[in-house]
Amino acid sequence: MKKIGLCFLALLLLVLLSFACVKNNSPAVKALVPDQVKISFWHSMADDAGRAFESYVREFNQGPGAEKGILVESVFQGQYADATAKLRPLLQARQAEALPDVMQVDSTGVVDYLNSEFAYTVDDALKADSVYDHSRILEAPLKAWNYYGRQLGLPVSASTTVMYYNKTMLEAAGVSKPPTTFEEIIEVARKLPSLNANGQKLTAFAQVPNSPLLANWIGQIPGINSDSSYLVNMRNGRDGTADRLVCDTEGTLLAFLKAWKQLYDAGALLNVSDGLNNLFLTQQICFLTASTSNLAGLLSQISGRFELGCAYFPRLNEGAKFGAAVSGSALLIFNKKSSAKTAAAWEFVKYMTSAPVQARFAAATGYMPVNSASSDETIYSSYISENPQALVGANQLAETSPDMLSVTVGPSRDFYMEIMNQISSMLTSSKSPEAAVKSMSAALNLLLEDYAAANAD
Repeated sequence: MKKIGLCFLALLLLVLLSFACVKNNSPAVKALVPDQVKISFWHSMADDAGRAFESYVREFNQGPGAEKGILVESVFQGQYADATAKLRPLLQARQAEALPDVMQVDSTGVVDYLNSEFAYTVDDALKADSVYDHSRILEAPLKAWNYYGRQLGLPVSASTTVMYYNKTMLEAAGVSKPPTTFEEIIEVARKLPSLNANGQKLTAFAQVPNSPLLANWIGQIPGINSDSSYLVNMRNGRDGTADRLVCDTEGTLLAFLKAWKQLYDAGALLNVSDGLNNLFLTQQICFLTASTSNLAGLLSQISGRFELGCAYFPRLNEGAKFGAAVSGSALLIFNKKSSAKTAAAWEFVKYMTSAPVQARFAAATGYMPVNSASSDETIYSSYISENPQALVGANQLAETSPDMLSVTVGPSRDFYMEIMNQISSMLTSSKSPEAAVKSMSAALNLLLEDYAAANAD
């Protein structure tokens, strides 16, 4: 009798295991993993976005992760540049065991990943998972992470730069629609009062261009052989390592600097980069160029004190096209010579870019969902209904040329800071735009040349 009972239990267990294998039919993880696979996840999301990421990790661990024997351990690594700074020495020292299995990066981490031996790209993952359909991932955010013809990762947060404005302030000044060019910003500035309601100085706009912003404004200018002009060669570093400027010789940098100086000389521009959100919230400036991901935070902080408007990123002039490059972040997988870990990492990446997760993330943060099916999710449609400003970024993105590309250079942080310092100095030192072009060309080309020499094969 005992033998019959044991045979019955063994048969029942076999049936249950067979059912589990059918239910869990992902090619990457075909059955319940007998030993739990632990993977590390580095991210740079803070505040609301960080709390959202942590909640998705917990839900993955309790749901699909538990089903597939995967446990994700998330670690906040500070801002993107800080996380990349931690990653770089590990790659250089080839310390595979210390690398994360999945990492959220922005453009500052791309070059390091590209040049490493530990890259496990989406192309690699799709070879093992032919069932996964990545056509649901929006084309523009997806292409933003395609370098040298390789799809490095899947986008997990997508945004673009727009112009927020104080609609209440504009209406009080008799302005019915937001400006679309630098010249129109100057015209609006002339209509605004010199002081705000609190007796503070009021300026139309405030900003110091950095590399992404400069790439957007130069990218709006039609190029010689494409719809967009570029800051550096190799199509802004997308087709290979950028080793020289092109905007200095093509005249686009000079065109931008002349228009920027006109803004400043007209009193329509504050030459500051810190505390821009606070200046806008305290109504010391009327216009704020910022990411679409800022929407939720701005609405919360304004709290009905004035009506928030959202418009397309302003153009350099009437001859420029509307648009701004896709920005945001992607999830990259590291190959640490463990097929179980890369398979587990891929399952987690798919979960984070799924329609339900992306819909919730967009509603919580203001980022645009990267999954086209997210628009069918109730939480996202409700969010759009309550916050129509969120559609502006999506509409702008639809009008942006595919030739408009963010800039990727090896010395990303130094390049970023040098652009800001040089443009700010042009205004404070009364340097001519022509002299500023020469100065920027010398300094930025030196950074690119030094990086290329230091990283030559």
